Amino acid sequence: MMHLKSILLYTLSLFFTYLLMRFIFSHKEGLSSEEMANSLAENEPTSVDHVNGVVSAESKLAEQAVMERLQQYDEKLDGIKESINKIIKLKDPIDNTLEKWSRPNGLKIKRVSIPIGVIGVIYESRPNVTSDVASLCFKSGNAVILKGGSEAINTNKILAKLFRKALKENKIDENFIQFIDSKDRKMVDFMLSKMKDYIDVIIPRGGKNLVKRVQEFSTVPIIGHLEGLCHTFVDKDAELKMAIDIIYNAKLRNTSICGATETILLHEKIVKKFCNPILKKLEENNCKIYGDQFLNKFYKGKISIAKKADWSTEYLAATVSVKTVKNCEEAIDHINKYGTMHTDSIITNNKKTAKKFLKNVNSSIAMHNTSTQFADGGEFGFGGEVGISTNTLPPRGPVGLEQLVSYKYEIVSNGKTRK
Repeated sequence: MMHLKSILLYTLSLFFTYLLMRFIFSHKEGLSSEEMANSLAENEPTSVDHVNGVVSAESKLAEQAVMERLQQYDEKLDGIKESINKIIKLKDPIDNTLEKWSRPNGLKIKRVSIPIGVIGVIYESRPNVTSDVASLCFKSGNAVILKGGSEAINTNKILAKLFRKALKENKIDENFIQFIDSKDRKMVDFMLSKMKDYIDVIIPRGGKNLVKRVQEFSTVPIIGHLEGLCHTFVDKDAELKMAIDIIYNAKLRNTSICGATETILLHEKIVKKFCNPILKKLEENNCKIYGDQFLNKFYKGKISIAKKADWSTEYLAATVSVKTVKNCEEAIDHINKYGTMHTDSIITNNKKTAKKFLKNVNSSIAMHNTSTQFADGGEFGFGGEVGISTNTLPPRGPVGLEQLVSYKYEIVSNGKTRK
């Protein structure tokens, strides 16, 4: 692992290949691997400026949320490179003394960080997951087996090859990073049911159906979350402009991510004053609104009456549920009943109310005066993440570099024996 920094830097130097892949996809759909390799040999761009257009979705039938995750614009490509650079600069999390102490009997005890082992990651749609996960797992000393979705298999395959090439060039076993080059779903079943002696933990990243399937069939321990049903509660002591800005961002900045707010809770004392400026901005930006009967009395825009099922729906689209509550306690109760322990936020200038909210919601990420869209390992300063965990046991929240380690105790004495 001594060459870790040079390996990740070398991967960045190979990144032009990925940029060229994007160019090829936007001009030559349906290329075979051999044809793509020939095109790579024939063309060698020297900057991002040579790469224009949007990468073609590898499934014409992909839904809008999937399409948004597949499309690799220049900004997203820069994001991938930036994420790798951030991970390079993070402190090595392995072989660090987490705690140490001495006992009266002469024992000297240390708790030291170690790799988990082999991590299996099953994911959908987002090609950036390949680069983030490969970087984080390798830097934390773990081998990783990547099983991406069929929607972006060509993109993911090229990214994985770049990392493997970087490992090989630095005389490191390229099998630290492995990619399952198959669209056969039986491969996932095999990972879940037949690999418990070879994989230490499975991390699913994708839609509800994928995660549910992994949770039901995996014989390997799991880190992950089923849904991201996030809430934003606007308290009676909230500032209106702040509430407008935060809710607009939390809902519509990116509707396809698990940190998008799906339900807005409004304190009944501010509904009359707040509901129209807050919700009208959403509606003007093509957001469909489901609300309760109390809200319907005051909101002057278009609203559909919410049903009970709406309170437990993760839309991943420009749609939101809005419910009025009597107080902070009712908001907390609603979140703990219908939420998924992902990310929930309160907007208020009352510190006492905020503290009550932060301490009592069961969320793995609880926020105050903050958009739920910050539920991301990169935004936490982790460099990236392999996923977000809503498990009761740790790790919880964004799973970054420091969460991808275990530990062991190292004990030293001068020949002590126990009486």
